[in-house]
Amino acid sequence: MLDLEFDRATLHRAYASGLGPGAVVDVALNRVVAADDPGIFLHVAAAEALHAAAQALPPFDPAALPLWGLPVAVKDNIDVRLMPTTCACPAFAYLPDDDAPAVARLREAGAIIVGKTNLDQFATGLVGVRTPYPVPRNALDPAIVPGGSSSGSAVAVARGLVTLALGTDTAGSGRVPAALNGIVGLKPSLGAISTRGVVPACRTLDCVSVFAATVADAWSAYAVLARYDEGDPYARPRAASRAWTTMPTVMRIGVPNAASRRFFGDDLQAAAFASVMTKLEELGIDAVPIDFSPFYQTAALLYEGAWVAERYATVESFLKEHSEALHPTTATIIEPGRNLTAVEAFRGHYRLEELRRTVAIAIAGLDALMVPSIPRFVTVAEVLEDPIGPNSQLGTYTNFVNLLDLCGMTVPTAPRTDGRPGSVTLLARGGEDGRLLPLATRLSETSGADGHVDAAVARAGPDEVELAVVGAHMTGMALNGELAAVNARLLRTARTKPSYRLYALCGMPARPGLLRHSGGAAIEVEVWAMSPVAFGTLVADIAAPLGIGRIDLDDGTQPSGFLVEAAAVAEAPDITQHGGWRAYMAEVTADT
Repeated sequence: MLDLEFDRATLHRAYASGLGPGAVVDVALNRVVAADDPGIFLHVAAAEALHAAAQALPPFDPAALPLWGLPVAVKDNIDVRLMPTTCACPAFAYLPDDDAPAVARLREAGAIIVGKTNLDQFATGLVGVRTPYPVPRNALDPAIVPGGSSSGSAVAVARGLVTLALGTDTAGSGRVPAALNGIVGLKPSLGAISTRGVVPACRTLDCVSVFAATVADAWSAYAVLARYDEGDPYARPRAASRAWTTMPTVMRIGVPNAASRRFFGDDLQAAAFASVMTKLEELGIDAVPIDFSPFYQTAALLYEGAWVAERYATVESFLKEHSEALHPTTATIIEPGRNLTAVEAFRGHYRLEELRRTVAIAIAGLDALMVPSIPRFVTVAEVLEDPIGPNSQLGTYTNFVNLLDLCGMTVPTAPRTDGRPGSVTLLARGGEDGRLLPLATRLSETSGADGHVDAAVARAGPDEVELAVVGAHMTGMALNGELAAVNARLLRTARTKPSYRLYALCGMPARPGLLRHSGGAAIEVEVWAMSPVAFGTLVADIAAPLGIGRIDLDDGTQPSGFLVEAAAVAEAPDITQHGGWRAYMAEVTADT
């Protein structure tokens, strides 16, 4: 089976070099089986149907079809043609004839829909365990809840089963699972992505969200999905094109002040958030402490009055005949809405408008907000003992967002000192989704294995690929002209992490082989940037024993690079002690 990362850049490089999408379909299906977790998917498309979708794709053209050949999962409260929609309630199941507009746009952009994912029933919950089906296991620690309600979508991305997954977000369902599984969760502005074909939770607050392994992948999906839908009465013309490509010279980010931060005794979570605030300072960003009390007061409205009644209204007709079909905890949340009055609903709306004005004044002059994605980690055992309390705590920094019409992006940051994933969520006013892109990208770069990417590291552009070379392709060496021929540009010199050995391979021109090794050392490399097409051209003729894989560098990045098969170096001289090919060749030349 192909050992292939499923991020968009890697797959598109592979497609540019000749890999067919049918092979990726096979990898995805094999990974679903190998995951051995029946809680992730509630429905997986037949292999024949997926291969037919792959074969129906036009020739590879990522400019015209930006999601070409990417495997995608869809939360099972969003309609996918001829796949059951259940909302994790078997009695509710139906078979839609049409895709939801969001799904249709994915297909139009070249995506392949693998299947439908598990959720907290009727998208009611932040823990991911309120389902009659098996509970998806958290991708990083099965003792921790997977997060809800978009549990299966987040786990599918985190485990590398798909490139992208659609979720929904009403109270944090597109952000909490991302934080708990160490991935990116994009929650758009209200109305930016059509919610037609989505079974509503609170229709006035619902969003279709995106899960991805990288900020770039999440944004590539959002750019496809964010189109005004005249058929959706809640749609708003909020274009994805208004994105900041770079951070402004002066940037002010609001953060909860010390008095209003809530971590419920999780000191490591508090320390992790403090470390990201330090990162803001290193980036030259002004972190402005503000009182978050009005945000918490807004959040409290979500589970009282108008919005509980709205949850009940969305499933009222179903419940009249199938009340016994609800998960017990789901029923506890939804059933009180039956008896709420219009007077109580209007009081809630009046209070919300007061709080919106208070918050608007508090954030005036700020470019964005940054909050902890979750205040603490919650275990499955805790939720089994108390189904409500821990769930409410997980929504501390998410429940107010849709009520205030904010957009948000949850991004992984450096792991905590106990190894659990770090994460923050960036928030901006409705319609300003694009403001979050450059800062989200910079902060997510700190999620590498060593928890840090130097801000001064020169990186490839958004439409380029990074390639690390260790030998004959380096500047002044025999094959460097091949890089010049595809208009590649040198970004930086670096060294690998001390986990590689270097060998002098037989043949001409002279070239080395880089091998990952537990007893390795740091090896000199050059990192070059080029277009995906140029990358495909360059690597198309690579012959065994060389191949392409990810290389861990000491600057915290993981570019693609040339690696050698272990069997090929059995008789090859080990030249690791030279620290790199250039130093080795200098010694060889001096000796001759």
